[in-house]
Amino acid sequence: MANQIAKFKKYTDLLDEVYKNAAKTAVLESDVTLAQAGANANEIVIPKLDMDGLGDYDRNSGYVNGDVTMTNETVQFNYDRGRKFSIDAMDDEETVGLAFGKLSSEFIRTKVVPEQDAFRFATYANLAGTKVSGTLADGAAVLTALQTATSAMDDAEVSTEDRHLFITPALLIAAQNVDTTKSRDILGAFASITKVPTSRFYTAIDLKDGKTSGEESGGYAKHASTDSGVSDPAGKDINFMVIEKSAILQFTKHNVNKAIPPEDNPDADAWIFNFREYGLADAYENKTAGIYLHHKA
Repeated sequence: MANQIAKFKKYTDLLDEVYKNAAKTAVLESDVTLAQAGANANEIVIPKLDMDGLGDYDRNSGYVNGDVTMTNETVQFNYDRGRKFSIDAMDDEETVGLAFGKLSSEFIRTKVVPEQDAFRFATYANLAGTKVSGTLADGAAVLTALQTATSAMDDAEVSTEDRHLFITPALLIAAQNVDTTKSRDILGAFASITKVPTSRFYTAIDLKDGKTSGEESGGYAKHASTDSGVSDPAGKDINFMVIEKSAILQFTKHNVNKAIPPEDNPDADAWIFNFREYGLADAYENKTAGIYLHHKA
């Protein structure tokens, strides 16, 4: 048993690294110390501060009294997904341990990470303070749209130090091919630039439950409208998003990568791999101006 666990551990040690190398939203992870646990296990409490502005100072009566209000916003975790796999012990042995080890790492890379990115981007797109639609035909149009986004966020007094650009590979290449000082200045204004595959970049997605008919394979898909878009608009392809990190809440509260060896499996002579991810993707109510969305018409 010890040898089997050690063999699997060679792969589980790499799981976090695989996730960080492949995830496009990893740069947005929030500082968990900024939030405290709520009254219930499935929520966190976010402190919010509001205060009065300046008033006229009077040389006789002095300062004008002001009010400070501290409130707590309770936010519930909104992402809870998992899967269980079984690999026959002989299948694993005859592949020198690769069947089970490769399953675990490939599952994280090809299924978990793309879905988590897609869920987060769709969530932030829905909460964006500015939503713009249009076609970006060439690099010049991309740069103009990025400059417009920057100006809008500047005007909303969004902090400039931690703005992150997420953009499709084709649009980024088009913008980079406009090799001018202006283009370099526009692209250089972001704290980071991340290329996002179009398959993860939608304004709305559906998470398949893995159980009902037609959804057994699990995963996600771009949301399809059920009423011609009147009250349930279909998901749109995102061109780019600019996100100021402090505007969003992104936590992973619970992450399980659990391996059960065949001798501890009461039902079959097989390895069992369990995976579960429980977390939150949300935005502060008073910081939605820190999320700028540009999507296809």
